[in-house]
Amino acid sequence: MQRDKLVFDLIHQELVRQRHGIELIASENFTSLQVMQAMGNVMTNKYAEGYPGRRYYGGCEIVDQTEQLAIDRLKQIFNCDYANVQPHSGAQANAAVCLAVLQPGDKILGLDLSMGGHLTHGSAVNFSGKLYQPHFYGVKKEDGLVDYESMERVAKQEKPKLIICGASAYSRDWDYPRIRQIADQVGALVMCDMAHPAGLIAKKLLNSPFEDCHIITSTTHKTLRGPRGGIIMMKKDFDNPFGLKDNKGNIRPMSNLLDMGVFPGTQGGPLEHVIAAKAIAFGEILSDEFTIYAKQIIVNAQAMSACFSKKGYNIVSGGTDNHLMLIDLRNKNISGKKAEIALGKADITVNKNMVPFDDKSAFITSGIRIGVPAVTTRGMMEEHMSAIVDFIDEAIVHAEDDVVLAGIRKKINAHMKQFPLYPELI
Repeated sequence: MQRDKLVFDLIHQELVRQRHGIELIASENFTSLQVMQAMGNVMTNKYAEGYPGRRYYGGCEIVDQTEQLAIDRLKQIFNCDYANVQPHSGAQANAAVCLAVLQPGDKILGLDLSMGGHLTHGSAVNFSGKLYQPHFYGVKKEDGLVDYESMERVAKQEKPKLIICGASAYSRDWDYPRIRQIADQVGALVMCDMAHPAGLIAKKLLNSPFEDCHIITSTTHKTLRGPRGGIIMMKKDFDNPFGLKDNKGNIRPMSNLLDMGVFPGTQGGPLEHVIAAKAIAFGEILSDEFTIYAKQIIVNAQAMSACFSKKGYNIVSGGTDNHLMLIDLRNKNISGKKAEIALGKADITVNKNMVPFDDKSAFITSGIRIGVPAVTTRGMMEEHMSAIVDFIDEAIVHAEDDVVLAGIRKKINAHMKQFPLYPELI
């Protein structure tokens, strides 16, 4: 069969783009070469509906071993008793949990998308807002921190069946015991979506949700630095609180409901080639090298935040505890959309993002979200953060001047040569 030169040329162009620019999207990272290689392997050919030892197809003896290895390594990372590695994404992990523990029309309580939450935490345009009755808590206007009093007030008023914590644009740690206390008052389950800080939680650099949250979901990319995918975990299995029984009249454990929420509830055959890549990434996370990396992420993020503050940028909540920061650009007289476009012309990749109490739409926004996992993977240290901030500030100041932006781009392309990306690839 003839090689598809058009597609492979586009793949190479994407490699060049990643090499030459500064990647600051908080939800992106660069996998190791072996993780990437595993995603292009013969396991993509294998259908394996079901779970290890319980498949609906023959010939799963090898993929059973790979998937079980991924499960065992993930359990070791987070010291938990249950793990499902099949979700294709974090959104599908969240969908599976909701299907397992909710009925259509049930109430859920999550962080408002405009305050840093995620689409799958109740947004009206998402399944979570269409199938369930969403209610929201937010952050405090005076300091940008999660408003736990608001969470408690809404929980007592609405009595949701599920409280969701976690965010896509929140730079501070979470008070999981407080959330569990609120949930227990109203008889709710707690799901923590730790997709963003999971790699930092894995190395005990942030509070762990495992003791206080009933169910934990995550992506496997972002700070876990693995392939794109999702996972579901529990510290310990427990009888489901809804009285659902199996054919023998026994109460089904929550693990059974979650497994069924993934397959056959929301997915068919798992992506066993991606699960192989997950297994490799989980092995990397167990290493001392990853501990050093995770610590450097926080050091870099805090160094970058301090540099922005010195230049007069408004960091929501005043700083960061994790890998990201949300910058309110209203005092810089530029929208998030215009900043994203200008920075893109300079080969700096960020995403526009709403800020708390934003006065602009989600298509324009007043802010940008910035994260450091990818530049940390490339070997950047805290002393390199000031140069990145200088590039960003120069591009924002000259956002309307394509000539200046082209000049910044050349400087960045030269600057990034000292931090090689996938030198093994031509």
